[in-house]
Amino acid sequence: MSISVLLADDQPLLRRGFRMILEAEENLIVTGEAGDGDEAIELARRQAPDVVLMDIRMPGTDGIAATERITAENPAIRVLVLTTFDLDEYAFGALRAGASGFLLKDVRPAELVSAIRTVASGDAVVSPRMTRRLLDECAQVLPVADAQRNGRYPQLSALTERERDVLAAVARGLSNAEIATMLHVSEATVKSHVGRILAKLGLRDRVQVVVLAYESGLVRPGTWHEPGTGPG
Repeated sequence: MSISVLLADDQPLLRRGFRMILEAEENLIVTGEAGDGDEAIELARRQAPDVVLMDIRMPGTDGIAATERITAENPAIRVLVLTTFDLDEYAFGALRAGASGFLLKDVRPAELVSAIRTVASGDAVVSPRMTRRLLDECAQVLPVADAQRNGRYPQLSALTERERDVLAAVARGLSNAEIATMLHVSEATVKSHVGRILAKLGLRDRVQVVVLAYESGLVRPGTWHEPGTGPG
């Protein structure tokens, strides 16, 4: 099946470069180009693309506000945000707004194509290392007070103890295979747990699991360990 992509960036040369890369692929179709957030919102509303490749920093309505509007109006649209630096203070805001991941603007063509296919399939694109760096950097803005958790996030009470374990592991950037090894269960079992977590919490993908886990205080910034380097 073809994947439709909307390009949103205020730099025409970048949009042209991305278009050339994507149109060289058989099943990727560029449906349009937007030069700012307002135009991206309008084109997304009219075209309903599968994926929006969204620059974070644009004049007027920026990529964060545009992402929030687009995903609120049509949750089926996936947004991949583009950043200039690997630790952009705006990137976390974009994830909270509903983006399914972020990429550096100098991403290699093959990685760009792979990322678009990944989010179009319903998964997310944020590496464990960048998840940790981003969330540690943004720790000071995260409401992690335990006493307020139940009131702010009542949906967490629907999770079983094992589902909370899986949620915490996902938030630390572990893959399904790594979680299966850690919990001594099959990868299929982990996949089922992740599916139930998404359904119970009303979340779309692993990125939103990460955001909720840190915001609710279930996982605290600074406690993340890469797989195999220490307790999680």
